[in-house]
Amino acid sequence: MKKTIYFICLALAGIMLTSCFDKVIPLGQWDDNIKLSTKSVNFSAATDSVTIKTKGSSWWISDIAVDTQHYYGFAGVDVQAESYSIKRDCFVVERRDKNTLFIRVDANPLNVKRIIRVELEAGDYFDGVTITQKAK
Repeated sequence: MKKTIYFICLALAGIMLTSCFDKVIPLGQWDDNIKLSTKSVNFSAATDSVTIKTKGSSWWISDIAVDTQHYYGFAGVDVQAESYSIKRDCFVVERRDKNTLFIRVDANPLNVKRIIRVELEAGDYFDGVTITQKAK
């Protein structure tokens, strides 16, 4: 009788331990708290722009890439502010309010398409918008 009770207790302990492993959530895995209205946009070769809405409001711009050139750090820009503007060589990226991202890209003078990636961050969630601009 004692062996049966011991065996049952051991089996229950094993079941309880294995059920704990199924519910482990990896560190850094957040749900989408930005909720972009679109994540991909196609532009003509001419100067073009897009306004993107978000449902989340506590995001900021963390990185902008134009082809292989990366821009980050944004000296003089408070990316935690409710509105700000980042102007570089061929683009303007603005956070117009807590739910609006505006992107304008100058005309593409190259014979190859241009890829612009605007990366957003909210806590430990990362997302972004990819713009593909046609060649001239």
